[in-house]
Amino acid sequence: MFNKKARSFSDLVREHLREQGLETPLLQRRLIEAWETVLGPTINEYTGERFIKNQTLFVKITNPALRQDLTMMRTQLVQRLNSAVGSQVIAEVKIY
Repeated sequence: MFNKKARSFSDLVREHLREQGLETPLLQRRLIEAWETVLGPTINEYTGERFIKNQTLFVKITNPALRQDLTMMRTQLVQRLNSAVGSQVIAEVKIY
């Protein structure tokens, strides 16, 4: 017989990750990896260290002109990166 309380496998996995405290680190990792996809390979060539701390993505950019351009696009970067992951992972981007 069909169980009316049946849930999809993806819902069960998501619930398990949340219970184990692994959902946030997984989403953060996906967002960091989405940097190249969202911004492209050219910008990624000038990208150094990337990490998330307190809902802020810190990104090291080695080209000063590009660093200035990306600093002015911070709000758009937050929206595009969060959209790429499908969740509100970061609230701010700091370019250094």
